[in-house]
Amino acid sequence: MADQIPNMDYDADEVIENFKSKFKWPNKDEVEVVVKPPKLGLKIILSILITIIGGAAAYYIMFPAINPKSSEFYMFIFGIIVLFCAAFYLLIGAKTKIERQEYAKKQAKFPLILCGVLVLVIVVGYLTGATIFRAKAYSELMEVKSSDFTEDFEQINYDEVPRLDAATSKVLADQQLGYLGEYKSQYVVTENSTQINYKGRPVRVAYLEYADVFKWFNNTKNGLPAFMLIDLVSQNVQVVDCTEKFGEGIKYSPTELFNEKLLRHLRFQYPTALLDMPNFEIDDNARPYWITPVLDKTIGLFGGTDVKGVIITDALNGESEYYSIDVVKTDSSLNWIDVVYNENLVIQQYNFFGKLSGGFWNSLIFQNDVNVASNGSGNIALDDDVWVYTGITSTKSDTSNFGFILCNQRTKETRYYKNGGATEYSAVESAKDAVQNYGYQATFPILLDIEGQPTYFMSLFGEGYTIKGYALVNLDDKTLVGTGLLDVQKTDVKALNAAVENYIDALKDKGIVDKSADANDYKADETEDETKKDDSAEKTNSKEEATKKEETGGNTVTGEIEDIKTTVNDGNTVYYLKVGGKYYYIKAVDSMNVILLNKGDSVTITFEKDADNFVEATSVQ
Repeated sequence: MADQIPNMDYDADEVIENFKSKFKWPNKDEVEVVVKPPKLGLKIILSILITIIGGAAAYYIMFPAINPKSSEFYMFIFGIIVLFCAAFYLLIGAKTKIERQEYAKKQAKFPLILCGVLVLVIVVGYLTGATIFRAKAYSELMEVKSSDFTEDFEQINYDEVPRLDAATSKVLADQQLGYLGEYKSQYVVTENSTQINYKGRPVRVAYLEYADVFKWFNNTKNGLPAFMLIDLVSQNVQVVDCTEKFGEGIKYSPTELFNEKLLRHLRFQYPTALLDMPNFEIDDNARPYWITPVLDKTIGLFGGTDVKGVIITDALNGESEYYSIDVVKTDSSLNWIDVVYNENLVIQQYNFFGKLSGGFWNSLIFQNDVNVASNGSGNIALDDDVWVYTGITSTKSDTSNFGFILCNQRTKETRYYKNGGATEYSAVESAKDAVQNYGYQATFPILLDIEGQPTYFMSLFGEGYTIKGYALVNLDDKTLVGTGLLDVQKTDVKALNAAVENYIDALKDKGIVDKSADANDYKADETEDETKKDDSAEKTNSKEEATKKEETGGNTVTGEIEDIKTTVNDGNTVYYLKVGGKYYYIKAVDSMNVILLNKGDSVTITFEKDADNFVEATSVQ
């Protein structure tokens, strides 16, 4: 019987482990379960719809150029791919079910390949446009020609150069806006004014911006009602009422929202264009326009930025027209445009020319004939165009320039002048030192020719950005300084004349110019300044009397302008308006609104003494 009983001598744990080894379950990471989601076609369609809606919203907000030369275009495509993948991932339930995650991973291969191709295009695009490989092409973006300083600067009159820069111009514009009750609480003056030549005078034009989003809601229906015209010589500010002059306000501007926002408006009109920042300008009839440079990448896919054309947009109605850069340079009807190439672009292109003309490695190691633009730049009016001025210095920190360039902002014509001396900011410090007891600051210098000497001219201003005087600093020797202050001289012209007289005396004392040099050759007429001052006081203190005088009818004439002529006398632009067969003349500085008038406009002219042919006017309205 015992022989029939099985042997029970065994370990139960051993038996169980032996059993488990034969039937071991796989770990989670050792199994791949791929389950096709139900209603897959519907979920793909929904993912596409979500991507289209989200992509359209992103495009409306970002408005990138649909152009392979735009880096923003690739960022937009990456965003679209990520949006589609995220929508698909959530719709198939991959967030909560592991088997759906595996399916999503398998389907993500194509988007990943597409992203990889885009990354490869970007990398190749950057490498083919890298300066290390294309130094010669970068150095040829700008053609630079040597020119003669004395010959080119001879036509720039000392008393017609701009006395205001962008900062001081804005302060005057803010003050003028503050006088206008209907505007001051609703709008502010933009920081981005544009220097242009308007009817032979250097001016800045500045558009208005809504004070805040609530002011936008309150006023956007009618648009911005006006813009500011700041005469950089006379320092007069004119508020040009677009609603009154043109019958409508500025509807398209950078300060607008939604479809009237300028760059979005242009993007919908020109979806593939690479747009630079628009410049605000006016034509000869004072009608406001936006001048938007259209860029091209001329080296590789992303390098060699240059301008290939401009879009001219009517700021009032939004109508736009594209012109190639060759047309802008040659078509005389477009000569009113002043700023096509912005300062940053032309300085960047000159730096490529200065650093890379001898090759990439020379710019880093040997640095033979390597030079760059100095810190800072200014604008001067020459040949009825606006030119960027900047000094040229070595690549190392230096306090001296060995030359300077002028670059035409409409045509990109660039002239190099081999006149070495102090940098612009060194000259500024010399001018400030000369009046250190007053604590005045100085505007960025403008270069002039005084007695054959390259000379920095700058305005001096106090804490409130009000012009307090003028300074002249010699380019070659910054210790030669001449100043004239309004606190001492009492009038603007006398301060200007004192500066040039003191400067020429300093040149004589150093033996740089002959003793026969005469400051009177550069001085402005001081009697005109006194007349202007007296007229201004009379207008301020005798308003009622002037009004009565106009109502008598004996000293006013009203009618349409039959003809307009201009002359420049002693640095002042004089306008001749033909009304009723006679010419009535007045200086622009005495009646700034005269520069906005056109043939056919109706005007009321006030005068004191009548004459047969030419009558001197006291005001024009």
